[in-house]
Amino acid sequence: MILGLVFLACLATVPLARGRLTALADIELRRPWLALAGIGVQILIIEVIPHGGAGVHEAVHLASYGLLGAFTWSNRRIPGVPLIMLGGLLNFIAISANGGIMPADPELARHMADGAEGFVNAGALEHPRLLFLGDVFATPSSWPLYNVYSVGDMVIVLGVFVLLHGVCRSRLVPRRWRNAVPAAA
Repeated sequence: MILGLVFLACLATVPLARGRLTALADIELRRPWLALAGIGVQILIIEVIPHGGAGVHEAVHLASYGLLGAFTWSNRRIPGVPLIMLGGLLNFIAISANGGIMPADPELARHMADGAEGFVNAGALEHPRLLFLGDVFATPSSWPLYNVYSVGDMVIVLGVFVLLHGVCRSRLVPRRWRNAVPAAA
């Protein structure tokens, strides 16, 4: 939830930097159904049907990253998308190294909601692998939207920022990047 608010804050900075938000409508995304399928699958296994075989949920969770990776690869020429792809890859590496679950710092994860039933896509693991790529950053536990974040999540946020400001031709991106973005029709 907090990441959504951060994305909205990034969006709000575009007009402040003299960018044109209407340029976002001119982006021609390739294979958007891949992104919708990847996000839909994650919502399905985490929120709608979290109960079932743990191995199946973990495999489907990894497959959803494959769908999202294929989407970002198809759109890699859009400014910021390579960073978003890198962030997703970092998350995928951490998740795949831990059997389909994002490892979380045990000290930070103890503040997360207790009593979760069914498939949980992130949490403290007994013997986590590549924990430094896992959820090792957190908002203060006193905040109402407490959550933990990974290095990959931070790179994704940076990529969204670059995408927004690059496509909208704001003054926060170097002139050579603004000129690399096709002008809106």
